[in-house]
Amino acid sequence: MAIWLLGVPVIVVAAVLGRLAARRGRRAGYLMAAVSVAVLAAAVVLLAAAAGPAGAAAGAAGLGAAKAGAAAAASGTAAGGNSAALIGAAIAVAGSTIGAGIAVAYVGAAALAVMSERPELFGRAMVIVGLAEGIAIYGLIVGIILIGKA
Repeated sequence: MAIWLLGVPVIVVAAVLGRLAARRGRRAGYLMAAVSVAVLAAAVVLLAAAAGPAGAAAGAAGLGAAKAGAAAAASGTAAGGNSAALIGAAIAVAGSTIGAGIAVAYVGAAALAVMSERPELFGRAMVIVGLAEGIAIYGLIVGIILIGKA
């Protein structure tokens, strides 16, 4: 737990550097990219430190242990064998929500433009926005089905 507390100063430093970069003006983009790379490197170091000896022991176990782990994962007997379904559900919900957000942004802007010129088309425009919103509902249904399989 103590290793994760080291991440708090990294986040604070990244936030301060980001604020300073935003004030710089023209070079702010390059400075923000550098801050992002630095935060990524710090996160990788923290992850490696958190894995510690357990990660090193797993890497040193050799090919035989890797084959045994692959066989256990394929049969679903390993701890966390349902994690693939849960990750799939998360990807389905996240992807559909992002797609629906993009769709509603474009369709909603066009619907508002049409309604400003012809207010009688309000019903049709809202149906089209609702169809774009349906993408997120389909992703949610797929996610619920996948969680039910887990």
